[in-house]
Amino acid sequence: RGVLRDVELGIRRAKQAMGNLDGRDLIVFAGDTLFFRDFDLERILDFKKVKGGSLLLYYSKREADIPSERGMCEVDPASSSVVAFAEKPGQGQRGHAFPFVSPLFYILAPEAWNQIPAFNAALLASAAGGSAQLPAAGAFSFGRYVEHAVETLRLPFWGMRMPGAFFLIGASSSLKEYQQLDACFSRQLGEPGGRAIRHVGTKTYARVGLMGNPSDGFNGKTIAVTVRNFWASVELWESEQLRLLPHPLYDPSSFSGLADLHFIGRREGYYGGTRLLMATCKRFQELCTTSGIALPRKNFTARYDTNVPRQVGLAGSSAIVTSLFKALMEFYDLSTDHIPLEKQPTFVLSVEQEIGIQAGLQDRVVQVYKGLIFMDFDAEYMQEHGHGRYERLSKRCFEWLSSLPLFIAYEADPSDSGKIHTNVRARWDAKDPEVLDAMKHFADLAVQARQALEARDHARLCDLMDENFATRRKLYGDACLGPKNLRMVEICQRCGAAAKFPGSGGAVLALCRPSASGEEAPDGAGLDPLAAVREALEAENFVFCPLDPADESC
Repeated sequence: RGVLRDVELGIRRAKQAMGNLDGRDLIVFAGDTLFFRDFDLERILDFKKVKGGSLLLYYSKREADIPSERGMCEVDPASSSVVAFAEKPGQGQRGHAFPFVSPLFYILAPEAWNQIPAFNAALLASAAGGSAQLPAAGAFSFGRYVEHAVETLRLPFWGMRMPGAFFLIGASSSLKEYQQLDACFSRQLGEPGGRAIRHVGTKTYARVGLMGNPSDGFNGKTIAVTVRNFWASVELWESEQLRLLPHPLYDPSSFSGLADLHFIGRREGYYGGTRLLMATCKRFQELCTTSGIALPRKNFTARYDTNVPRQVGLAGSSAIVTSLFKALMEFYDLSTDHIPLEKQPTFVLSVEQEIGIQAGLQDRVVQVYKGLIFMDFDAEYMQEHGHGRYERLSKRCFEWLSSLPLFIAYEADPSDSGKIHTNVRARWDAKDPEVLDAMKHFADLAVQARQALEARDHARLCDLMDENFATRRKLYGDACLGPKNLRMVEICQRCGAAAKFPGSGGAVLALCRPSASGEEAPDGAGLDPLAAVREALEAENFVFCPLDPADESC
């Protein structure tokens, strides 16, 4: 009779038993399908509710998949719309090269399943008339109808990607396929002889904005680099319940007394990292649902650690979010095929915006891409693509930058950054010419800094850093920048180093200038330039730290 005619019979029986089926969706899957316990039907139904229309599952074609034995499809990664479907295409036929395979699991909207009787009737009429167009076999397979619905009827179908395994086991299967299936289904926690509990660990480095910031929040251009000195890490392992463990220092709940509470609250602030973990998990669930990624139902425990100084503008919050995001990607076996690299920084930013942290994309881009990154946030390009142009600069540029006497200085006891109100954003929105010109100038400085890096022009890079700071000071004003930040810059420049802000404030990034032949080091004759500026900064209780740029992208 054929699967499709059986489905038609089932629909008729359902109408007899249940009455009117208007508005009801129909779930169709193969009767011999074996679902592991982490198959999450609820997540699939949530995606269907968001998208409407009809839905199919799909996975990336594997070497073992033979297109002439599978339903093949193409799915638009941006919208999750199924743009093409071919049932068991032969060599040379349309669909044979499609990248995705669709197993027999569909959720049909009424406008789709109501067409099944007419499709069957047309096939029967064609067979009765002796039409040569009738397929020789599998005429009533469900995949033939899905192909008709997508290709001919143009009904809306959405694809939800399966990150895990899918196996077709039957008489034609080899021992290897059975071994793969056995390995996949022996993953129960605590099962004798099963695998150990999966443990994932990730680390994300802090970053310094080398040039162009803060124009990243204003459609400008920037250069930034990750640094090995400071990092945030996340450990994540499978567990029965989903648990987010508080950090003993940054998320305290007990204190020795009011004085202890006051000291920790003043130094660490009121908001620890647990809120970042929770917001990341919430947005990750939403991202996977809206992106059509069918995550398996399994839980985890997560904890974080960090040594990034708080409130000094080194992207400590985004480092925690990025680390957890990377851990979740690995835990759920996701790759850049599921969530493209260029879209990951936007996700990290959305997490921080969820909890009220206002920032640009620069930090998230460089921490996702790692290394020395040039970023172009052109408005028109971002509007069209949903992300900027991100480019990792050459290994030659990175190695030269790493050889320079770069350092940061920051307050030993910083106050919360961003407390002094600035109206730059409002002025930007109002198209204030001074703000527009300043942001364009920041972007131009980033382009010139790239040229200086490629030419290995130490002095030019120093001049550009000083100009970046001078432009920022003129635009934002001394009250916004803060007296301690200004004092750190003043000390660095007095000691012969160029200086600017690496982020939002609380720290300065500095580069000792190349000394002229026979010329004594400023403000410290006979001293190594780094030693002289270190002594001057530490004399006023600022922390001095030579930088160790990190590039682990390869």
